[in-house]
Amino acid sequence: MCRAPGRRIGRVTLPGMMVLVVCGVVLMMSVVLWAVQRQFVYFPDPSPVRPAGEVIDGARDVTLHTHDGLELTAWFVPAAADGRGMAVLVAPGNGGNRASRAGLARALSARGLAVLLLDYRGYGGNPGRPTEDGLAADATAAAEALHELGYPPERTIYLGESLGTGVVAALQARRPPAGIVLRSPFTELTDVGAHHYPFLPVRLLLRDRFPVVAHLRSSTVPVTVVYGERDSVVPTRLSERVADEVGVLHERVVIPGADHNDPVMFGPTVADAVLRLARLVAPPSAP
Repeated sequence: MCRAPGRRIGRVTLPGMMVLVVCGVVLMMSVVLWAVQRQFVYFPDPSPVRPAGEVIDGARDVTLHTHDGLELTAWFVPAAADGRGMAVLVAPGNGGNRASRAGLARALSARGLAVLLLDYRGYGGNPGRPTEDGLAADATAAAEALHELGYPPERTIYLGESLGTGVVAALQARRPPAGIVLRSPFTELTDVGAHHYPFLPVRLLLRDRFPVVAHLRSSTVPVTVVYGERDSVVPTRLSERVADEVGVLHERVVIPGADHNDPVMFGPTVADAVLRLARLVAPPSAP
């Protein structure tokens, strides 16, 4: 509670008035943040994307059916080289759409891994509006689609980027995969919000929290953590904490000098980290 300092003697003192004004501004901003907060979390590019085969050779569109009745379009990219019968479910961050991950999909495919590029509700021409519960349903639908394509969870790597690390951390609790790669992870979204908006009661207001460490601390799924040394979006210290606190850390990959959205964060360095984990966890029976 805000309280003006000093005693009132007929009128509020000037310092007291300033405190009341500041408290009023913070309260007003908090009310606005509560109403529009998801506009500060999700930045979808809702534009429809081209058919998968026009962007990536051999790729095709697949339809995901969510438990709450939505039909979402995603891209499936077969492995372009001999692999271990493994697939990667890519859960992206909070911006753009799947077209911006085409280069990453090509890199993974070239390394012998099939890929499903997920677009959440509201992204890439998909219906609906993003929420934490909605993205959880979308990821479940993607895992089910991969299973139908011949890649059950034990032959799947979950790759989460930034916000997507919260998505796959929750997904693995329901459908444990062979392994998880977290690119630019945070401990939970409230920690990122509190860093960027230290003057607001983010921890009290934020509805979509996307806990990562809470889901992975007791998990037995091997985890690789990849992060940039100079991340200005997700503070590097939060990614370091994730690597320190996951139940089974396979590898920590720190990319020198890299910021959150630098091209290196979507390229061969990440694809190689995924491949190393896939080689570790591939079932003996995989072709």
